[in-house]
Amino acid sequence: MNKYEIIIFWSENDQTFVAEVPELSGCMAHGDSYDTALGNVKEAMELWIKTAKEFNDPIPVPKARRLAMA
Repeated sequence: MNKYEIIIFWSENDQTFVAEVPELSGCMAHGDSYDTALGNVKEAMELWIKTAKEFNDPIPVPKARRLAMA
């Protein structure tokens, strides 16, 4: 699995967990639970990358992020 940042949050308006991948434009998914949203967005990421390859579109390199240790 590619190492892209995944952001998961609760949407009060939609009453669901929303997962998005900021580095893959438009790559989002949702689910009734955190784990379901995560599983769904992982599948969406695979499809996003597969489609980009089919159309010879650029695929962003995952950004490395370092956390400061205190």
